[in-house]
Amino acid sequence: MISTLRATLTGLTLATLLSPMAWALDEEAQAAKEEGMRLYSISRPKTAIPYLEQAAEAGDEEAMYYLGEANRRLVMGNMNQAALDWYYQAAQHGEPYAMLRLFDGGACELGDVCPEDGDDWPQTALELTLPKAEAGDAEAMGALYHIYYYVEEPDEEEALKWLHRAAEAGNANAMNWLGELARNEGDPFEHNTEKLEAAEAWFRRGAEAGYAPSMNNLASVLNHLNQPKEAWEWMTRASEAGHMNGRGWLAACNVAPNEGGRELCRGAPEPDPAEGWAIFLAIHEEVPSTSSERSLRVYRDNVTPEQRAEGERRKDEWLGLKPPLSYFPEKFGP
Repeated sequence: MISTLRATLTGLTLATLLSPMAWALDEEAQAAKEEGMRLYSISRPKTAIPYLEQAAEAGDEEAMYYLGEANRRLVMGNMNQAALDWYYQAAQHGEPYAMLRLFDGGACELGDVCPEDGDDWPQTALELTLPKAEAGDAEAMGALYHIYYYVEEPDEEEALKWLHRAAEAGNANAMNWLGELARNEGDPFEHNTEKLEAAEAWFRRGAEAGYAPSMNNLASVLNHLNQPKEAWEWMTRASEAGHMNGRGWLAACNVAPNEGGRELCRGAPEPDPAEGWAIFLAIHEEVPSTSSERSLRVYRDNVTPEQRAEGERRKDEWLGLKPPLSYFPEKFGP
């Protein structure tokens, strides 16, 4: 499958990395990229591809990387020719995660798609990213956390050092990662107070920096720490930031706050079933899925015909909000 990739990309070499180009997208290409990223973030990789291609063909390296991700997700996380093509193009522009994906896919070993003057994609990623991190690039610092687990001699201590440096430099994703690591230390299903408080500190920093996944995680941790009022405040803010889980909780706690397993609803205000139904309808319209269909089916009996009719009238209030709904997938996720 990948044996022909080298031939298809002969016009690109890693020499371009020595003088990276800054690409400014025109208005049309930028709009296409934003729509492609929105669709990708709500698990619509196939639909996202044509939009991302428009931005990538205009030279946007982030779009190139996400085209690799989108094509890979179409085949259940495995590699295909299209994914490898786009990862390779992103690698030419210095995208370290694309290099790690190429390594995962065996691009060098199986298809002779290797870094120029070498055969080690993780090492190339390290050599290109480390100087940027040392110069203060917080995104590069965060990338080093992953890269140090991929190099020939993985260095967990160095990886964590750079993750902390990324967080201290203002990288909210790194703050969230540190919260996840603290919460999941040892048995990830054991929620003892010490672990939760350590996680809370990092999630709070990420949340206060405006990072929606940290808001969502902070709400969960605060709920486990028996602080329901503040937990609900942060879940509401996660919803306002476009987090799908936050919006779903907002709907569920308005419709059926007292059903089993709804501890997060403890801090919610008086329920408004019509409002909850409006939110469920808006979610289904903005991000239609088997999950949103199931929510409408499961919660229908908790809402009277009059409340459902009122929800239909209020639905538009929940559509077109900015930022749009998103699952906030990790850039370098599974």
